[in-house]
Amino acid sequence: MENAIIELKFSLNTFYFLISGVLVMWMAAGFAMLEAGLVRSKNTTEILTKNITLYAIACTMFLLVGYNIMYVGNTEGGVVPGFGALIGEASADADHALESDFFFQVVFVATAMSIVSGAVAERMKLWAFLAFTVVLTGFIYPIEGFWTWGGGFLSKLGFVDFAGSAIVHGAGAAAALAGVLLLGARKGKYGKNGEIYPIPGSNMPLATLGTFILWMGWFGFNGGSQLFLADKANAVAVSQILLNTNAAAATGAIAALLVCKALWGKADLTMVLNGALAGLVVITAEPASPTPLLACLLGALGGSLVVFSIVFLDKAKIDDPVGAISVHGTCGMLGVMLVPLSNSDATFVNQFIGLVCILGFVFIVSYLVWALLKSTMGIRVGEEEEINGMDQHDCGIDAYPEFVSVRGNS
Repeated sequence: MENAIIELKFSLNTFYFLISGVLVMWMAAGFAMLEAGLVRSKNTTEILTKNITLYAIACTMFLLVGYNIMYVGNTEGGVVPGFGALIGEASADADHALESDFFFQVVFVATAMSIVSGAVAERMKLWAFLAFTVVLTGFIYPIEGFWTWGGGFLSKLGFVDFAGSAIVHGAGAAAALAGVLLLGARKGKYGKNGEIYPIPGSNMPLATLGTFILWMGWFGFNGGSQLFLADKANAVAVSQILLNTNAAAATGAIAALLVCKALWGKADLTMVLNGALAGLVVITAEPASPTPLLACLLGALGGSLVVFSIVFLDKAKIDDPVGAISVHGTCGMLGVMLVPLSNSDATFVNQFIGLVCILGFVFIVSYLVWALLKSTMGIRVGEEEEINGMDQHDCGIDAYPEFVSVRGNS
């Protein structure tokens, strides 16, 4: 009887890992739809190509290299990760199949890389982007991930990042910022005298659909990070996590809406969408311990902050077509620094140290990789290609051919 109960718990935990991984994988579709809706129609096919290809590369690189670096054969409390067997055999008292753990972890890697995709949209060479994808998913992300989730030095320090506000979202934003700084803004985005010219996206229904998909997938992202389900305490914890995750997203969207109304007198849909995502990013650092009321407050803070962050970056002439750096970077930092409000195991000092280590490492290494790519294969398309659109230049296919009558005016 006891063995039967142990096997049942093993099966339930494994199944929970797999289902959570499927939900997080579905976030890849959300990123694709969100980004496709927020870029111009002449760049839609290229964005979709990037999103499906980066997911494939992320899965392959983490399988061949990244998982080993992040989780296998490491020295506890170390700085430099090691290598070991790819998966290995589960111990006799394992709570789940190690293969299910790998599947859950690999979809997180793709999430980090998807953040980069939106920030560099509409002017980066496809093949330069894919080359960077290999490096980030195979090496950069696994190294900084090992520092906390793999038992490295930040874990021993006491840094807390439950589901990856910094480890996943902040890292993706840091890599994106490094690329954007070297890449430059899209043509026509900024004037010579500091003018800022809006470049509207092509498909708001698609962007909204993408946000709802991400919202749904986030239940696997945060809920699955509890790692266990097959007992009363963990089942209650998972329920609390999903409740708080949903509450933060909702108040994030509401806060962004209210801030837009106060600032401009209008309901800016793109800001509302990013407000929901900002609330999700903030709560990701610690969705288990806050009360529902605190989760609402955290989401509202994220939804408010993201509006001001997007405006600030625009004034600084840092061109981010989808607001990814603000959503995942600015709000990721906010979420990590607010963890001590509900988790007594975290301290503001340790949280700050963790942020500096993770974001500093990812930004510096990413900047060097982007700079190397820029000096070799180049990272930006030519002026004519940018005007005509990335779809024709990189893919040879228009996403909306029946609507394109004059090349360059879409």
